[in-house]
Amino acid sequence: MEPTLQALILGIVEGLTEFLPVSSTGHMILTGELIGFTGDKAKTFEIVVQLGSILAIVVMFWKKLIGMFNPKKISMEEFRNPTGLNLLHITLGMFPALLVAFLLHDLIKEYLFEAYWVVFSLVLGALLMIFAEFFSKKRRILSPTVDDLTYKQALSIGLFQCMALWPGFSRSGSTISGGLIVGTSHKAAAEFSFMMAVPIMVIASGYDLFKSRDLLSMSDLPMFATGFVAAFVVALLAVFSFLKILEKVKLTPFAIYRILLATVFWFYMYG
Repeated sequence: MEPTLQALILGIVEGLTEFLPVSSTGHMILTGELIGFTGDKAKTFEIVVQLGSILAIVVMFWKKLIGMFNPKKISMEEFRNPTGLNLLHITLGMFPALLVAFLLHDLIKEYLFEAYWVVFSLVLGALLMIFAEFFSKKRRILSPTVDDLTYKQALSIGLFQCMALWPGFSRSGSTISGGLIVGTSHKAAAEFSFMMAVPIMVIASGYDLFKSRDLLSMSDLPMFATGFVAAFVVALLAVFSFLKILEKVKLTPFAIYRILLATVFWFYMYG
């Protein structure tokens, strides 16, 4: 298959799955296996196209993201008595995963970026989502909007995000599930998950790109650009649609899809 066509396919897969609770990394790894795009360069490509998906979130939430840098929003008074989502919420949500990623980065890259382990994490992530839906029905919603989030909830969601360092678990799946368990609405959990993704994915992608710089060359530019643009456009459409349907369909249908996908790939690879 031509590299540009591979890039287009993977860019579409990345954009469609990055912010849905189905694991974009898991889909990218499994799709790469299917179309024969694997190895170190494939892992670097996955990092680049993620930046396209991040740009989609910046475009969608630019007013709220920029608003958090308003002088009033970064004052000590605001941090002590928050009037809405601020940078401290984002920092608390980011910190646990960044710390674990820094400490275990090489181990995760070496052992967990294999299709075999992705299949297992797809199922485990699905079970977490089903549990979160079940649990959320039995408790009162404490934070109906993202501006109602407490610092404790932000940190708790950040702890759940650590699970997403295992490819296939899904960053949005783990953080939205975490949000439901600690008392947020589906929409509040999703919006916080998406906005928290911007800095954490930029930092993680930048770090990975720096470490992989020797694998990049100018001849790769058309392929990487194709994947980046495809991921941006598709992610923009996917997030817009997902936020509209999440309140209606909840997480359970996505969990069922993950289990079915894991089953299909298990039999494809080992059946």
